[in-house]
Amino acid sequence: MTNETLQNNPLMCDPVEGICGIPDSTTKTEIAVQNTEKPVKVVYFTDPICSSCWGIEPQLRKLKLEYANSIEIEYRMGGLLPDWSYNSGGISKPSDVAQHWDEVSVYYDMPIDGDIWLEDPLHSSYPPSIAFKAAQLQDNEKAILFLRKIREMVFLQKKNIAKWEHLETAAKKVGLNTEQLKTNFEGKAKTLFEEDLKLAKSYGVRGFPTIFFLDNSGNKEIVYGSKPYAFYETSVLKLYPTAVKSEYSKNQETLFSKYHSLTAKEFSELSGIPRAESEKQLNELVTKGHLEKLTTKNGAIWRIKNTSR
Repeated sequence: MTNETLQNNPLMCDPVEGICGIPDSTTKTEIAVQNTEKPVKVVYFTDPICSSCWGIEPQLRKLKLEYANSIEIEYRMGGLLPDWSYNSGGISKPSDVAQHWDEVSVYYDMPIDGDIWLEDPLHSSYPPSIAFKAAQLQDNEKAILFLRKIREMVFLQKKNIAKWEHLETAAKKVGLNTEQLKTNFEGKAKTLFEEDLKLAKSYGVRGFPTIFFLDNSGNKEIVYGSKPYAFYETSVLKLYPTAVKSEYSKNQETLFSKYHSLTAKEFSELSGIPRAESEKQLNELVTKGHLEKLTTKNGAIWRIKNTSR
């Protein structure tokens, strides 16, 4: 991969920094004071096809379990891939991304199959982003499940989530009304997505994931890119030093009832089981008939058996 290609393609994420860049330059303005019911508001700028964002799923899921009483997370879509025309040099093309995704999969220890960029490449990340905004109009919790579902589709199942058929399938699986979703997808959700893009610019977001931690006094912490769990936890504690960490059950039944699918890295992060052991335990649960396993060329994901999610 040439440096020129890396510079021109926002999908060429920097795994060391843990960031996927956006092609547009941004203008930073002062962030408004947030009024939230919980002490810390977390504004998460992401994109459905951001591989670095997939890379922080273990950390984000743990943060939700440990600090749900102290934080309120707001998901904002960033518009990682408007289309393939932004690079006038003609270097960037979908096939460039395939090998890159395979490489970052190993780096983040999260299953990603880059072959989608050879077999059925997305023309843009805007349709799945707008679909997420449409899902939020129905139910915020289901929208988060929907985002997870379409990420699994694109990263593991090589499904082109810019196509409505796959978005509709994901919506059904998480219990969204697909007719309402389609209406909002073609209407109001587009405006909401444009508002997210404007907000990202005003916040000075240069790539994804970018997570702002804000309190009601206007103080803020920023975690830019994929970082170890301690970075996210420390940001919460800097703004809210008296935050109490919730104790949660770390057994597989509880974790899989909370999160219906887990990678070996996620299971390790959430259970505290060493990564070398986590995959072995998950495979034993498959043998016993408790879980089912979806294997890709770059890793696997485990799900509760007989669940639609």
